[in-house]
Amino acid sequence: MKILLFGKNGQVGWELQRSLAPLGDLISLDRRPSDGLSGDLSNLDMLRATIRQVKPDIIVNAAAYTAVDKAESETELAQLVNGSASRVMAEEAASRGAWLIHYSTDYVFNGQGTKAWQETDAVAPVNHYGASKSAGEQAIIASGCKYLLFRTSWVYGARGNNFAKTMLRLGKERETLNVIADQVGAPTGADLIADVTALAIQKAMVCPELSGVYHLAASGEVSWHGYASYVIDFARSQGESLMVTTVNPIETSDYPTPARRPLNSRLNTQKLRDNFSLRLPDWQSGVTRMLREVLNK
Repeated sequence: MKILLFGKNGQVGWELQRSLAPLGDLISLDRRPSDGLSGDLSNLDMLRATIRQVKPDIIVNAAAYTAVDKAESETELAQLVNGSASRVMAEEAASRGAWLIHYSTDYVFNGQGTKAWQETDAVAPVNHYGASKSAGEQAIIASGCKYLLFRTSWVYGARGNNFAKTMLRLGKERETLNVIADQVGAPTGADLIADVTALAIQKAMVCPELSGVYHLAASGEVSWHGYASYVIDFARSQGESLMVTTVNPIETSDYPTPARRPLNSRLNTQKLRDNFSLRLPDWQSGVTRMLREVLNK
């Protein structure tokens, strides 16, 4: 079995290199050309040529345009990478009977209310990033290819920058941190996403009727303020020297950004858990594991 992975150096892509390696012949690409192959999703002709040259059984797309605020001004680039490139992958997967594994976001929803979003809920993005990801979803679904489309939220990894690392850095520099308290979701580790992906692929290859959209996130929920408080408290319990004494809750309206943010990022994962017989750990266990790795460096 041949697997073609795009976005190998992103948070999820980095973990996918580990989790997918035992499943078959894994070819991992980033934006830089390698051996005549290209993982640059902004070059659709090269993207199509790469897929045709590799002839994969499974295409895994962990690459995306993820600069949420910049997408408000770089709308064409966001649409190209998140929308058009997804369409090309889906068309190529459909033409050769391959599977497409793709990652999307809770940002396809309007972010209102307090109920966890289900796969069947209507999409209504509130910013250009969400709109571009929604376009990619629609192209994949319309293509007729076999696909696993995982919507996730609040993704972090021990590798690279993340919210927890930012809080630790600021906690050493400031006495007070102001953190948004009216946005709620579940911090979800890139390692969890990668491991679930590998398990789902193995089952879907045997049961192609499992093709579809799934919500994938750690269990439980928390605000950014609660997340920050957890990080600071844990770091302090591990003997970290921090200047911060107060983590102050603020509202989204107190911290304006170019792109609107959803207040409700909760995702209902029942379908994923039922169809793939999975148990998703609580968000605290993954964050604790990541923090131990970060703090021990």
